[in-house]
Amino acid sequence: MSTASKPATPRSAPRSIPKVAAKVTPATAPKTSFNKLATRRSFEEVVDQIRRQIGDGILREGDRLPSERELALQIGVSRNTVREALRALENAGVVLLRKGVNRGAFIHSGSGDTVTKAFSDLYRLGSVGPAHLTEARLILGREVAKLACERWEPADMQALEDNVRKTREAAERGDHVTRAHNNIEFHKLLAQASRNPILILMTNALVEMVREFLQVLGAMPNKFALASRLRMLEHLRARDGEAAAKEMSDYLERAQRIYFERAEQE
Repeated sequence: MSTASKPATPRSAPRSIPKVAAKVTPATAPKTSFNKLATRRSFEEVVDQIRRQIGDGILREGDRLPSERELALQIGVSRNTVREALRALENAGVVLLRKGVNRGAFIHSGSGDTVTKAFSDLYRLGSVGPAHLTEARLILGREVAKLACERWEPADMQALEDNVRKTREAAERGDHVTRAHNNIEFHKLLAQASRNPILILMTNALVEMVREFLQVLGAMPNKFALASRLRMLEHLRARDGEAAAKEMSDYLERAQRIYFERAEQE
């Protein structure tokens, strides 16, 4: 869809995106060595030291950080300062704070929730509009489809075929909510087949914005989607990247046109 025209923005605020819990396996604590601060500085200094140890390879995925007390003693700050730093790192998706028997602060790579939340906030604040979303999805969707054609593995094809089957079943019983959910999940599965973590993360963030958009408009009949999915599967099996990219562009342009028309009626 052309970005020349400015589609209407949904009136009501969309609901928040549910957070996906990250899985972290506890590991033996590494030998960390934090420096005492020359003066009592803000929690950003603590954050910077932890990030540097991650960058230097001292701290890795699943490592447990020293306790708040130990960190406070090593760095020479208060426990409150350490606690504030850990919360900032948790919000950034770098640290997972766990409670219970295995409580503590663990290093983890996150699941892209931080990026998704940031994109969602931009959408809610009006910094990103439906036209921007359409343009980004067209550019990203084409490249994802091409790479998926080159790199998919049998498990990817099975997941995509299962998704299309469930979409067909939902459509046959008139379950438009489940059908819409499966349509969105198809894009995530296709991105997984691209084997590019950045494209996966960006695709997930963009389609979650679409999910919010649809929560405002409501699930809509989309008879052409299933036929498009079946054609996409054929292009994937043939590893025809150009055909898959065109199919994705045609689908997204048509889908977004319908979304915008509905938004203008609201």
